[in-house]
Amino acid sequence: MKITEAVVHDVRFPTAAAGDGSDAINRGDYSAAYVELHTDGGPVGTGFTFTNGRGNEIACAAIEALAHHVVGRTLDEIFAEPVAFWRSLSADVQLRWLGPEKGVIHMATGALVNAVWDLRAKAEGKPMWRLLAELSPEELVASIDFHHISDAITPAEALELLRVDEGYAQRLAVLERDGFPSYTTSVGWLGYPDEQVRELTRAAYAQGWRAMKMKVGGPIEDDLRRARLIRAEIGPDALLMMDANQVWDVDEAIANMAVLAEVDPYWIEEPTHADDVLGHAAVAKAVAPIRVATGEVAANRVIFKQLMQAGAIQVCQVDACRVGGVNEVLSILLLAAKFGVPVCPHAGGVGLCEYVQHLSIFDYLRLGRSLDGRMVEYVDHLHEHFEDPITVVEGRYQLPQQPGYSVTLKASSIAEYSFPDGPVWR
Repeated sequence: MKITEAVVHDVRFPTAAAGDGSDAINRGDYSAAYVELHTDGGPVGTGFTFTNGRGNEIACAAIEALAHHVVGRTLDEIFAEPVAFWRSLSADVQLRWLGPEKGVIHMATGALVNAVWDLRAKAEGKPMWRLLAELSPEELVASIDFHHISDAITPAEALELLRVDEGYAQRLAVLERDGFPSYTTSVGWLGYPDEQVRELTRAAYAQGWRAMKMKVGGPIEDDLRRARLIRAEIGPDALLMMDANQVWDVDEAIANMAVLAEVDPYWIEEPTHADDVLGHAAVAKAVAPIRVATGEVAANRVIFKQLMQAGAIQVCQVDACRVGGVNEVLSILLLAAKFGVPVCPHAGGVGLCEYVQHLSIFDYLRLGRSLDGRMVEYVDHLHEHFEDPITVVEGRYQLPQQPGYSVTLKASSIAEYSFPDGPVWR
């Protein structure tokens, strides 16, 4: 099966007006730099990287600049040498100067890599989680670039982690029966007024959610008032997470969490700058037993390695398309398994819930082997635009059944929301 063409779409949804997705630093239009890999008679592989509106055209241009590494190759060629393929994108000898392995070029790498894996899963007739979960330890490890992380995890250690498969059938049966635990972020966007937060929290609790996340990072008295409001609605036993979206300095984060500790937060997410490994470590030490969570804008596996080596995070929030796609995500999941850090992926944007359900299911089946501390983020926006949208029942993700990575947009949605010529934007 040869990839014959890469078609890129700039797709944007007007979420800013309603405050959906609003936090301490963001109020944007959820967008996807979306790529379709067409083949000579086979299925179409799809992938994207998520942005917040303006600049989505830059991500699209980066995908187009890298697409020549994919077009003209067959799936057999790519997966015969998966690390060489991954490096052709992540370490392009001319474009890497714009990174390396970070920023828009790396996000474009993730979009193309994910599209290739989506194509493979569709060709094999399997949902992505099953494709990954049924690969041998050797093939999984052969897909990972251990360059710059071998001081933290070696290929031999990764093989040992993946070879322990006792209880796989029982774990799969648990997911088939109960689904995967989740938490909702949809109740607590910073742009929502108090009464809307109260109504959304009550509705979410009635629907079965027992873990909810709110945005913080405004005036501390406002954060505390909203936190008290949510805690009063969900009671003392449900989990309440908080997300500062990097807005605080280190000392400010420590001081503010001392105030917010009153409402018993389960974690504080992105308490300071995403690249500040030592700052995260200082916050983690000061606010314990409140956990520190981060990762949604961590650029690559090296940042995750350092966060874990420094004991700076207690929750790993890898994003499916901020880093370099499935290959790099596998390395981060293995790092988390070695360091004993539970993975709760970031999923707060268009299509990210569809992506990360597969990663969490694989992580539990092959690496985590426990649901303790593991949850998939949920937001209730824009799922209707996908061919295979997530299904959530009583706060738990149900196993995807259709082949692929669940991120194929409906043709009608691409036409309606393409920027700048789609009817919504005209």
